[in-house]
Amino acid sequence: MAIEVREVKTEKDYKDFVNVQFTIYKNNKFWVPPIKKDEIKALKAEHNPAFRFCNAKFWNAYKDGKCVGRIGGIINDKYNEKTNTKVGRFSRAEFINDKEVVDKLFTTAEKWLKDQGMTEVQGPLGFTNLDHQGMLVEGFDHLPSAASEYHLPYYQEHLVRLGYEKEIDWIEFRLFLEGMPEKAKRGAEIVKKRSNLTVKSFTKNSELQEYAVQLFEILNEAFKDLHSVVQLDKEMIDYYVKRYLMLLNPEFVKLVFDEEDNLIAFIIGLPSLSEGLQKANGSLFPFGWYHLNKALKKPKVIDLMLTGILPKYQAKGVTAVLFYELHEVMEKYGVTEMETTGIFETNQKVIQNWKNYENIQHKRKRCWKKSL
Repeated sequence: MAIEVREVKTEKDYKDFVNVQFTIYKNNKFWVPPIKKDEIKALKAEHNPAFRFCNAKFWNAYKDGKCVGRIGGIINDKYNEKTNTKVGRFSRAEFINDKEVVDKLFTTAEKWLKDQGMTEVQGPLGFTNLDHQGMLVEGFDHLPSAASEYHLPYYQEHLVRLGYEKEIDWIEFRLFLEGMPEKAKRGAEIVKKRSNLTVKSFTKNSELQEYAVQLFEILNEAFKDLHSVVQLDKEMIDYYVKRYLMLLNPEFVKLVFDEEDNLIAFIIGLPSLSEGLQKANGSLFPFGWYHLNKALKKPKVIDLMLTGILPKYQAKGVTAVLFYELHEVMEKYGVTEMETTGIFETNQKVIQNWKNYENIQHKRKRCWKKSL
């Protein structure tokens, strides 16, 4: 039977778009499923404020009446204005290992992007840099963090076959933090004293609320020159705060202030939700939330979600303070391993920080590019 590609329009289409992952990765012990309702909401303009500056379409592929693949096309107007380019994005590509299915999905997305005047396509990228991004190309036998991605080895083979080339890679590390290195402790104390810094800690999510917007403002400033990044405005910040704040264990969030009590840096660790999400299997109810709550309160591994430092403080050792403070909480909980989210392979300043700890660089994700 011929492959049919259809634009996502109906509620059933949206469900097929999300559910096809659960078929492709069935019984895969390294895939971390998303919460289905959250994924569907992210694809709709009435729920996702990114549609104010993004144009997007999504498609499903069907074979013998079954959904066997999907793809999205996104045009981020803010990014193209910032870079003076006409770059489109492919997003959320998932597919069975079938040449005809892959060809029809990518041909559909590429044609739509070209028809909108785009001259190049990059991906996988989402609406913003806090959305799904990157295709796993190394590390298929490691469990990703909830904020990372997992793909099967044949995905990259099809991208190469279709003429895609590497744009840039993110690399991920597992840090082993048994015992606080004495030099790390001394270094943190020296930096705090020299720059007259103070650190605030939290026990309730409600205590974090008043700083939420400031966190994202620092993120905007710290990340503004990185690949594929656009500034998050107030509406986008509110969207991400509402979506993620309640998932945090506040003890693993540390804020650093200068002598005038201005917020200048933060670090957000999150007890790994990967195994909890696997047990939830796409739904918070009736038992999914129980598994996530258990992971938050009794962590085995910490995922390093976000770190932000104002540029003028980035060369003053503030990173040492952030890691020292987070490490102390990890020791309290008996956690000795930390999973980093993706770091651009060109970001040597951050990568150098891991050399203070035993670590492995075990995963690599790729952003691909192709001329249209």
